[in-house]
Amino acid sequence: MSWTVGPEPVGSVAALALWRAYYTEISDRWYELHQGHATNPAELEREIAADSGAGLTPPAGVLLLARWDGDPAGTAGVRLVDAATAELTRVFVAAGLRGKGGGSVLLTAAEEAARSLGATRVRLDTRHDLVEARALYARHGYVEGPRHNSDQYAEHWLRKELAPGRG
Repeated sequence: MSWTVGPEPVGSVAALALWRAYYTEISDRWYELHQGHATNPAELEREIAADSGAGLTPPAGVLLLARWDGDPAGTAGVRLVDAATAELTRVFVAAGLRGKGGGSVLLTAAEEAARSLGATRVRLDTRHDLVEARALYARHGYVEGPRHNSDQYAEHWLRKELAPGRG
């Protein structure tokens, strides 16, 4: 069993299924923590549909899809916000496959994709309750930085300077 990662159209069946799984998990975690219940199904459908992932398409972005033994298992989106800065989004590994190194594989591939887009630094935002994600980013050299957006759910803004790419 092994991981592979490659670009994927944001509208593919696999990408849409993983986007739904990702959004459902982060939304439910927030609502359960703050309001004691899962996300309202109508709100969930509306919010999933509202973010098409349009910024994750060439020439200024890419959606990476990770597969575990050939099966879709995770994603990482990379989009340029300026000529030198890429933003990570939709970093997700399916719950049943966590702990098998998929997050590190995706993050490494996302950083390489950012370099290929011309970025010299990467940034992202995350929430305080997403402790697993914050630990992954810390292990990969991401550090807290200044607020770079006004997303109402963002509580941590992380950044990393990218070393020059391999050849």
